[in-house]
Order: sequence, then structure tokens, then C-alpha cells
Amino acid sequence: MRKFFLWASPVLFIVAAIGWFLEIDPVWKMSLIAAFSSLAIGIGHSKLLSGYQYTFWIITAVCAGLIYPQTFLHIGSIDLRNKWLILIIIQLVMFGMGTQMSIEDFTGIRKSGKGVIIGLLGHFTIMPISGFILAKTFHFEPEIAAGIILIGSCSSGLASNVMTYIAKGNLVLSVTVTAISTLAAPVMTPFLMKIFAGTMVEVQFFNMMMEIIKIVLVPLAAAMIHDILKNYGATARKRIDILTIISAIWLAVLFFFDNSFNYQADSTIAHIIEISAFIAGAFLVGKGYHLAYKAYPKIDSIMPYFSMFGIIYFTLVTTAAGRDNLMQIGFLLFLVAVLHNGAGYFFGYYLSRICGLDKNSSRTIAFEVGLQNGGMASGLAGSMGKLATVGLASAVFSPWMNVSGSLLANYWRKKAEIEEEEKTEANLCNT
Repeated sequence: MRKFFLWASPVLFIVAAIGWFLEIDPVWKMSLIAAFSSLAIGIGHSKLLSGYQYTFWIITAVCAGLIYPQTFLHIGSIDLRNKWLILIIIQLVMFGMGTQMSIEDFTGIRKSGKGVIIGLLGHFTIMPISGFILAKTFHFEPEIAAGIILIGSCSSGLASNVMTYIAKGNLVLSVTVTAISTLAAPVMTPFLMKIFAGTMVEVQFFNMMMEIIKIVLVPLAAAMIHDILKNYGATARKRIDILTIISAIWLAVLFFFDNSFNYQADSTIAHIIEISAFIAGAFLVGKGYHLAYKAYPKIDSIMPYFSMFGIIYFTLVTTAAGRDNLMQIGFLLFLVAVLHNGAGYFFGYYLSRICGLDKNSSRTIAFEVGLQNGGMASGLAGSMGKLATVGLASAVFSPWMNVSGSLLANYWRKKAEIEEEEKTEANLCNT
């Protein structure tokens, strides 16, 4: 079946070209989208290119959003840019990523302390500073520029772990830096945004911190609850069960008696109650998901596909919403994505080497610094109500990061294999 789609894609591209040349809009538009979709499906048939399948789905989403922007902004009366819809989907994305992590990932700092510190330092300095310099150099509009800085200020995502694995890098170090940078994001991201983008858009530190807790830490906590129930014995399970019951009671109290509480909608106590509700929800979701896992153990391997769907959704809606801006500055924004991403790889690697890390660990830090969590950036832009402007950078950066990361990972994998062979030969000669 995949082979059929792979062969169908060039035919569809030819039909699209003919339709464009003859100025038959419905033909070239539908054929172009169908061609990219067929390529995204069919590329899985090739072992050499199968790693780019997700990237081609992202490209398909960008293409569809540019050609039919109004179609992907609303479904009937449902606004696909609705704040709550965006929140739910980004939480699904983060929860899917979280199911591929474990409590142990957060304790790796004991084994890789120096590398973790270098990785975090590089990540939260190189990328926001590079984003700020590039945004100023190319004179983007304030909200577009803020989006570039935003994606540079976000934590690293699971893509860096995948690329490290492909490159035969230090996977323990990679997972630990991703985990710790995610925990640091509620403080570091709004702090960096306040410093570098505070004059471009209104940045409310506390509100952004609360949003990051909701869209990143809460779904991650739900995934960790599942991990505890799965791996940490009867005592831990009993404690989680008790906390889940307490959480259910608290949510029931809020549902039935919330109007009885006397507080202003945007006050500190209101934010605290809201976060407590989300945390309580994390216990219920974590417990519910674990029950689903017990009934169908393969669900853990399926969850990353939900995360991929969420990223594709954000790319599609963001592209559709920001189509006019993208048509004007799309090339420049892509150029900035290449430069920003390249700066992360270059400075991440050589900072690590200067600080005394070996080549494998330095390659790992390069991925951790150069690859950001595009889903988090999109979710924050959506919560700000600026998906079409602040969120535009993540829609352009995310596909490129997947492409560049895959290319670099495969190149470094070959180098690592050559280095291993040379080391083995040297050891044989010495003996």
C-alpha cells in the first residue's frame, strides 16, 4: 500500500503543475495537497527516508494551511483557535511525550552532573540570545520577533532524545537535560521572555508561568503518575489511589460549590485554585490512563502518535491563521530558522568541547541546545491569543528542526561508527 502512494505522489505533483500552468485552481490546489499526503504515507516504504515521514506530514499541513486557510480555522461553529481547545490538545501532546519518560529520567543528574549543567546553561542562553539577535537583525514586526525569542526560550523536547539515539550519543545525558529543562521552563521561559521580548509584546511573568505549568508540568505529572503505578510497587500505588480519591473530592467541591468562594477572577487565589484543579485532574487522568494501560498495554507505544497529531494540528491552524504574514516573510523566517537552529548545534557542541566533554556527550548537548519544544511555543502563543503572529515562528521552525536534526544525527552516527572501528583497530594493534 505504501509503495502505491509513493509512486502516486510524482504523478500528483505533475497534475498539480499542469493545473497551475493552466490556471485551474481546484485542480492544482487539491493535487498538490494530495501529492504531499501521498508522499508522507509512501515514504514509509523506504528504509532510507522513513525517518522523515513525520516531517512530510508537517510539510503537508503547511501546504494545506496556505492553500485553504479559511477551511482550517473553523469546523462549523467551532473555532480551531479556541483557547481551551488549544490547551486540551497541547496537554495531549505533552502527555504523549511524558508517557515515553520515567521518574528515573529526572535522577540522571547524579550520573551526568557536569553535562547537565552545560546543557542547561547553553540551552537557556544561546537560544534566546540568538533569537533576539536574529529578530533584531531582520527587523521583524514585534509579535513575529517575540515568537522567534519564544521558541528559543522554551525547553528542549523529545526530538532531541530521538536524534541523540540515532547519532549514538549519550542518551542518559540527553533524557536528563530534556527532563530538567522541562521542569525549569515555568520559571526560565517567562523570565527570558520578559528580558528579551518584554518591549515587543506584553509579558506577564506570573500568568505565563501558570500557563506553562498547565500545558507542560500538569500533563507530565499525569504521565509520571502512570509511571509510578506501573513501576513502584504496592505502597506507591496505595498512596496514588488515596491522592486520586482526594483529587476527585476536591474537583467535586469546585464543581458544585465554586460560586460559594468569594475571590476575583484574576486574583492570586483564583490562579492557585485553578492550578489545584489541574493537578487534581492530573491524578484522575494518570489513574485512568493506567487502567487503560492494564487493559491494553500497547497504548504506551501509541501515545507518541497523538503527540505528533497535536503538533500537526498546531502547524496547520497556525499556518492558516498567519497565512498573510507567512506569504510576506516566509522565506526570511525560514532563513532565521536555519540560522537559529545552526547556532544551537554549533555553539552547543563547541561549548561542550571547551568545557571538557567527550565527542559523544558534546553531540548530545548540540541536539539539546539546538532543538526546542515547538509544541510548547505554539501552546503559549495560543494562550496569548496570538497564534497567527507569535506562533508563526514555531510553525516554520518545527519542520526544519526535524529535517536538520535527522540529517545531522545520521551524519554523526556514521562518524561514531568510524570512530568505534578506529578505536577497535587501535586496541588490537596495542595488544
